[in-house]
Amino acid sequence: MGRLVDGEWTTQWYEPDEDGRFVRPQTHFRGRVSRDGSTPFAPSDGRYHLYVSWACPWAHRTLIMRALQGLERAIDISVVDHYMGEDGWRFDPSVPGATKDAILGSRYLREVYVAADAHYTGRVTVPVLWDRETGTVVNNESRELARMLDHEFVALAEHPIDLAPADTCAEIEATIDAIYEPINNGVYKAGFASSQAAYEEAVGELFAALDHWEQVLGRQRWLVGDRPSEADIFLFTTLIRFDLVYHTHFKCNRRRIVDYPNSWGFVRELYQAPGVAQTCNFEHIRKHYYRSHPKVNPSRIVAVGPQLELDSAHGREAVGGLGLAELIASGK
Repeated sequence: MGRLVDGEWTTQWYEPDEDGRFVRPQTHFRGRVSRDGSTPFAPSDGRYHLYVSWACPWAHRTLIMRALQGLERAIDISVVDHYMGEDGWRFDPSVPGATKDAILGSRYLREVYVAADAHYTGRVTVPVLWDRETGTVVNNESRELARMLDHEFVALAEHPIDLAPADTCAEIEATIDAIYEPINNGVYKAGFASSQAAYEEAVGELFAALDHWEQVLGRQRWLVGDRPSEADIFLFTTLIRFDLVYHTHFKCNRRRIVDYPNSWGFVRELYQAPGVAQTCNFEHIRKHYYRSHPKVNPSRIVAVGPQLELDSAHGREAVGGLGLAELIASGK
């Protein structure tokens, strides 16, 4: 795990609060690419580089958005190894699915952070958007990066779609807020809890939220009505990992996502959308979680299952609304 302190690496696990609750640190780099010229970072073909992990749900948001918009040629990527040890995320192109650092030739992701800020203090996380022109990190907050990929790179996208339209953007933002704490972050609050009370609190909030959104998805195709949005991508990256790792590794085992028929159909529909399956590397996901959290799994034994049947018919058409593949085809 570890973190940088004034540019120097330390091997330090997350510090819980006084009641044993996991506390996620804030991201540091909050620059913005903007097509209206309001920031120093203008969208440009080949200018930006994305550092990601196939294992990480936060990085996965940006990989999906990049694929759905058709930005693979405009924004290239470097992929860290699935194993995150005491030295943090590392680059090891000998690992299938991982790459070298195509920009700086770094061995560890922390070197990218220090190259941007020699006195950086904080966690070293993915995703990271790097600007070749200024030689710095633009942003490492996944929610903001997804919005940039959605709205600011339209001229470079091969099949641009709008996943946060102006007329529903406020509702989409509220939905993203509503799923973040109990679900996206909730699985980590359960898995990294250091007291029984903190764990049970997190699991209770998690499954209350999953129960709620299962009901919502029973009456509408997407989280925000009849059209897919950024909120759906943000929920998907947690749910696709749920049965695979969170259910067992993080002890979120009250129910599985396959036990929620509407949510499981929702996951399958998104997985089957153009380009999304290619962003899902289940080998990296399993090996990362089971091997990289010795406080949770000291043996580092990697579970062999479950096998997810993601290609079966999802049946979401019956709820009505616009499918993601249809949205891409319409270019709206």
